Amino acid sequence: MKKHVLAILFSGLTSLLFAQQIELLSTGNKTSLRGLSVVNDKIAWVSGSHGAVGRTIDSGKTWTWLKVPGFEKRDFRDIEAFDAVTAIIIAVDTPAIILKTSDGGGRWKKVYENNTPGMFLDAMEFWNPQSGVVLGDPINGRFFIAHTFDEGKTWHPTSFDKLPAADSGEACFASSGTNIRGLNLSEACFVSGGLRSRFFWKGDPVELPLLQGANSYGANSIAVRNPKKRKNSVNFVVVGGDFTHDSAATKNCALTNDGGKTWMAPAVPPHGYRSCVEYISDTRLITCGTSGIDISSDGGMNWQLISRESFHVCRKAKEGKAVFLAGNGRIAKLVWK
Repeated sequence: MKKHVLAILFSGLTSLLFAQQIELLSTGNKTSLRGLSVVNDKIAWVSGSHGAVGRTIDSGKTWTWLKVPGFEKRDFRDIEAFDAVTAIIIAVDTPAIILKTSDGGGRWKKVYENNTPGMFLDAMEFWNPQSGVVLGDPINGRFFIAHTFDEGKTWHPTSFDKLPAADSGEACFASSGTNIRGLNLSEACFVSGGLRSRFFWKGDPVELPLLQGANSYGANSIAVRNPKKRKNSVNFVVVGGDFTHDSAATKNCALTNDGGKTWMAPAVPPHGYRSCVEYISDTRLITCGTSGIDISSDGGMNWQLISRESFHVCRKAKEGKAVFLAGNGRIAKLVWK
């Protein structure tokens, strides 16, 4: 009897997972898209290589594309959008640049520039329209962090002595803009990769049970379960792996149920290297990478491959249920059939 019940439950779970499919919205663009911000079910922005920025205001049916004047050769690896006309983008590599538009991308204002040798901005996160943080690779042995408290108009680097120390060969991946996440109005956590892969939040950084020891190894993205709703019980899921062997599923995911003190491997990991992970609900997550897309319905313990399509980033609407994905010249949406 128990075997029959388990079989029925497994069959129902499989059907549920396969009911979620990927609908391509935009293809043919040669831009590598890694920045994605979904405001609500209708409004979403993307950013990427060759100074490209895209925007939809009709749930992805049509997209408006532009190249930021004067920055056509820059790579905008992350974007934060607040409505149909307001967005902030970061340009990786030196000089590090942060730009803001308040008119839908018609004009962009440079709100931060850093010419320090070795500067490389990886990701950006906002708690609300006023307060945000940007994370960069280590400079002189410490990760770069800057904050804004005025809607991104000005940015204030954290003093060097207060920055988290990085180990030799440790850095962050600018793969999806999701290796840093806000937890509340005064805290954020982030993950690293390379020769070491660690989780940074309270106290000393914690070693992650992910691939590490090579420049292409380690954590790429971290997802946080409803941080505003659970002040004392925060769950995290981290994904990564080896982007040079993107079909390998070895040590590519870890999760914690105690706020990051201890980490465990999933029973069934994602099916390859993954560059982004996002909570869809309290227990359901989506993760994507260059070798496919997986869904978990049990908090990240078991993953089911739903597509072998290649994407860099997946994000859920801040206000709404829409889930968009972006990659090399393509944008898609998660749909329930």
